[in-house]
Amino acid sequence: MDLRKLKKLIDLVQESGISELEVTEGEEKVKIVKSGGSGVAHAAPNPAPVAVPVLAPAPAVAAVAAAIQGHVVKSPMVGTFYRSPSPGAKHFVEVGDTVRSGDTICIIEAMKLLNEIECDKDGVIKAILVENGQPVEYGEPLFVID
Repeated sequence: MDLRKLKKLIDLVQESGISELEVTEGEEKVKIVKSGGSGVAHAAPNPAPVAVPVLAPAPAVAAVAAAIQGHVVKSPMVGTFYRSPSPGAKHFVEVGDTVRSGDTICIIEAMKLLNEIECDKDGVIKAILVENGQPVEYGEPLFVID
């Protein structure tokens, strides 16, 4: 993948508000993750994304634009976002997975209670907008489904 495409993808992540994007082009795979800078008093307010190679399957470059458009699943509460039922367990969903209304797609821990969040639309997971273990606010976008 050439540097111009990587730069465009990094800019897309920075401007869109998503925290993670995975792209496959042929045999090349790239995962762009916006770095957090947590716990540092002088951290920049808009941290720059970092491109890292991935081994897991990812959507095609043509799906990048669709990852930002589509049905957005929002957090129904304030809490901590978890992608799996327990540490080290398989994630409920990955980018590219087909989901049905009612499928558990994540857990939000609030006040020591683990709340399973269900998908509210049939479709395909196009983007996961929150990192595992990250705090979320009420109404914050979690997933994009197409």
